Amino acid sequence: MDLFNNKAVQLDILKQRAFNYRWAEVPDGVIPLTAADPDFGVATEIRDAIIRYTEGGYFSYTPKLGLPEFIEAIQRYLYETKGEEVDKECILPIDSAARGMYIIAEALLTAGDEAIIFNPVDFLFKKSVEHAGANPIMFPASVVNGKIDLSQLETYITDKTKMICLCNPHNPLGLLYEKEDLRLILELAEKYDLWIMNDEIWADIVYPEKPFLSILNVDKTKNYRIFSVYGLSKSFGIAGLRAGCIYCDNKVIFEKIIKASCVMETAGGISSLSQVAGIACLNDSRYWLDGFKQHLTEMRDYLCERVNSMPGISCRVPQATYLAYVDIRSFGMESEAFVNYLSKNNNVYLIPGGEKFFGSNSEGYIRICFATSKEILKEGLDRLEKGIRTLFSNK
Repeated sequence: MDLFNNKAVQLDILKQRAFNYRWAEVPDGVIPLTAADPDFGVATEIRDAIIRYTEGGYFSYTPKLGLPEFIEAIQRYLYETKGEEVDKECILPIDSAARGMYIIAEALLTAGDEAIIFNPVDFLFKKSVEHAGANPIMFPASVVNGKIDLSQLETYITDKTKMICLCNPHNPLGLLYEKEDLRLILELAEKYDLWIMNDEIWADIVYPEKPFLSILNVDKTKNYRIFSVYGLSKSFGIAGLRAGCIYCDNKVIFEKIIKASCVMETAGGISSLSQVAGIACLNDSRYWLDGFKQHLTEMRDYLCERVNSMPGISCRVPQATYLAYVDIRSFGMESEAFVNYLSKNNNVYLIPGGEKFFGSNSEGYIRICFATSKEILKEGLDRLEKGIRTLFSNK
């Protein structure tokens, strides 16, 4: 689609506005295939909705629990795209899925509690648990036969464990969980009386080979243990607007979520513009997401073919996300040193594995974002290959 060709990438704007390791933070001439944020402008319906709202000239307080239209759009979207049946009385719009994780941890954990976090996984799980005063217990997420091996998960549960943190689809591994694995997590939660923090922010970016299955659709009698976060930044490109939500099937505990969010005191909450944009995303911009996924499928296949033809590195074809998790262990370099070498010598910037971003088990890997045009991705991979071949020849 024309929405996702090279002409659609406005580098002049990106170099002013795209922060978080992206175009606005790297030197001129460097290609950042870094943070999970598209290089493409949003659907026109999102821009038009914001413009219409601003033309009214008022930016008054919104309902503390969110605009009813936004909550209804979320409820409908969750059901139509993921088959999740959620009571709109248990949906809380919030300023990003990341903020939702902090709120869930604060509401459900206390000092001294333990929460099991997979290693590797996005650093926000650990940060949210620590912010609540609890202790993150890192479970090694080894990939065996193309899926995360959960055979030892139960051995990490103690009498202090209160939560299992689930990232599905998984970032950075790009994997989807099998039904039997989700069932195991539910059964362990039931057996040991645990909560589940369920991050589904990547649930829209799933490739054709395998459908997404939410843990909410495995055994609905146990859904009262699950507290989910979802956001619109990955799917619709509105990271800067910080639009997301928390939802659950437990009205009693949902009151704790509301309290922890501080929305009733107006110290927390989501902006009116973010909700207006969110409504336009969910109701009017699905065609854009469909086209984006079609483009991403092509970029994924191109990237994996290129990477797996380069000496010394390899990656699995991701089942979801627009991120490739690349094994660089053969070079014997720390991930950050590898990334810094490429940035300095080949003008391409990537995200390193290691404790900072994904946990210790990601050391020896890098992550590449491919939510860009074919031309930019090709040039970035050309630079990566040139750097790798230099490193490989010096081994």
